[in-house]
Amino acid sequence: MGTISAICFLAICVLQSVSCDELLVKVAQGWLSGEELVTVTGDSIYFSFKGIPYAKPPVGELRFKAPQAPEPWEGVRNASTHGAVCPQVDLLNNIYIPGDEDCLFLNVYTPNMKPKKPLPVMFFIHGGVLKFGSGNDDLYGPDFIVPNGVVLVTINYRLDTLGFLNLGTKDVSGNAGLKDQVLALKWVQKNIHLFGGDAKSVTIFGESGGGTSVGHHLLSPMSKGLFNRAILQSGVPDIDCFVEHKSIERAHVLAESFDETMRTKNKDDILAFLQTVPVRSLLNTTSYVAAAEEITQVLFKFTPFTPVIEGDYGQERFITKDPYESLDLGEVNTADVMMGYNSNEALIMIPFYVSKPFRYINRYKTYPEMLVPSKILIKYPIDVNLAVAKSIREFYFGDKDISEENMAEFVTFNSFVSLVYDVHRFIRRWPKVGKVFFYQFSIRTSRSMYSENNYGIDGVAHFEELFHEFDPKMLNFTLTKDSEEYRLVQIFPKIVTNFAKFGNPTPDSSFGIQWPQFDTKSLAYVNIDANLTVGYNPDEEHVRFWKKIYDTVGLKF
Repeated sequence: MGTISAICFLAICVLQSVSCDELLVKVAQGWLSGEELVTVTGDSIYFSFKGIPYAKPPVGELRFKAPQAPEPWEGVRNASTHGAVCPQVDLLNNIYIPGDEDCLFLNVYTPNMKPKKPLPVMFFIHGGVLKFGSGNDDLYGPDFIVPNGVVLVTINYRLDTLGFLNLGTKDVSGNAGLKDQVLALKWVQKNIHLFGGDAKSVTIFGESGGGTSVGHHLLSPMSKGLFNRAILQSGVPDIDCFVEHKSIERAHVLAESFDETMRTKNKDDILAFLQTVPVRSLLNTTSYVAAAEEITQVLFKFTPFTPVIEGDYGQERFITKDPYESLDLGEVNTADVMMGYNSNEALIMIPFYVSKPFRYINRYKTYPEMLVPSKILIKYPIDVNLAVAKSIREFYFGDKDISEENMAEFVTFNSFVSLVYDVHRFIRRWPKVGKVFFYQFSIRTSRSMYSENNYGIDGVAHFEELFHEFDPKMLNFTLTKDSEEYRLVQIFPKIVTNFAKFGNPTPDSSFGIQWPQFDTKSLAYVNIDANLTVGYNPDEEHVRFWKKIYDTVGLKF
C-alpha cells in the first residue's frame, strides 16, 4: 500500500467516524496496520501488531554478523501476520523448519493504544536451547498476559550456528543472536510509546534458553539502560548445555566439514565460504572438536554453538567475562529480579532417555563421566572426572542401577545437573546487587503435556509453566470458564505481571501471602501451586551436595 493509500485510509476513518487510529501506527520505520482481537477467554480485547522488522535482514554478507538497524519501508505494512521464523531444527520433534534468514521480527500486543498512563512493558525471549523456537503466537499467545494491563513484546532472534558462530574476528566474535535481542530492546525504547507502553518500565523475561539470555542481559554492558526488571524461568547463564568449549576451533571444524581446503584458509576466507553454504547444512551440526563429544552430545547437556566470552577485537562485546565473575564483582545491570524453575524439569526428556534412536540412558550407564557437569568435564583429567562421577552416582542412585527401572532417580539427577543447581548458584549471588524473588512452579493441569509418563513420576516438566502463562494457539487447548483449570491458568500470568507492574509478585492480599524477598540467610521462596505457599531453603540436601562437588575440584559454587 503506497503513501496515497495510507492517506486515503485515514480519510475513510475520519469520514466514517471509525476508530482507525488504534489500528494504524507510524513507527520509526513507517506505517503499520494492526488488528483488534478477542482473547481466547472471550472477555477482553487487545490490539495486535505482528511481524515488525527490528533489524536489517541478516543475509548474504551480513550472515553471522552483529545485527544492523532496520530500514524504512514505503506505504503501510500489514502487521496482521507473523514474519518468518528463523531457520531451525525443532529438537523436541526432530523437524526441520526452513523459515527464512530474514527473520528478525517482533510482535506487539497491547490492551490500550492510548492509556491515561503509559503501561508497563513485558519483553519475552523464547527458549529452545538457543537452537529452535520463535516469538509467534503458535506457542506464545498474549491472551493471559495482556489483560493484566501490560504491553507484551515477543521476538525472533537468530539461532544455532547462524546466531552463535564465533570466528574470533571483529565481524564474527559470537553472540549475534544475543545482540539481536539487544537491538529489539532498543526498538522498544524508541517505539513502544506508540502502543501505549512505558519505555521506562520494561521487564525482560524468558524461559530455558530465553531465561539464560535474560541472565546474560543482566550482566551485559550492551544491555545497560534497556530494562529495569527481569524474570528468569528455568534458565540462567552457564547451565550445562551452554558451557562454551573451543568455539573458534569449532567454527573451523564446521568449515572443513564442507571443504577440506578450508583447513589452510584464513578467517576472512572461511567467513566468505560459510556465508555461501546452504542454511540447512549449517543447522544442528555436530562440529566435534574432541572424540568424547560424540558421547556427550545429549540434548540439555551439550550445545556446539552457544554464548561465548568475546575476545576484544575492537567490536562492541556482549559478554566480556565469565558470568559468575561478573556477579561476584557486582558488574551487573541494576534490576529487580524474579527467578525459579519447575518442580521436575527433566521429565520432558524421558522420551529421549528411553526411545530409539536416542536411548540416552544407556550412555549414562556405560560411560560414568556422562554424570559429570560439562563445566567440570571439560576442565579436568579423566581420573578427577571418574571420581566425581562416582560421588554423583552414589548420591543419586545409591546401590541402584542406572536403568529404566530407576527412572525417578535418573530424572531427579538430570533435573539438578542440567539446570536446578545452577539456578541456586546464580540466585545466591544476586542479593549482593539487587532485590530478588524465588519460586518453584508446581501447577499441573491438562495442559501439562510433557510431564505425562509411564513411570509414575510426579512433577512439572521443563517448558510446562509456559502453557499456564501464554495461550499456545497451535495446541488448541480448551479452557472452560468457572472451572478449576481456568482459575489455575490465571495464577502465573497474574504473578509475573504483578512483578512487572509493581516489582513485587504479591503486592496485595489477593494470593493470601506476602512473598518474601530471597536472601542468603532465610533462602525464602514460594511454591506456585493451586495455592501459593512460602518455604525456606529449597533443595537443601542437593545444594549441599553440589557445593561439596565444587569444593572437591576447587571451583567456586
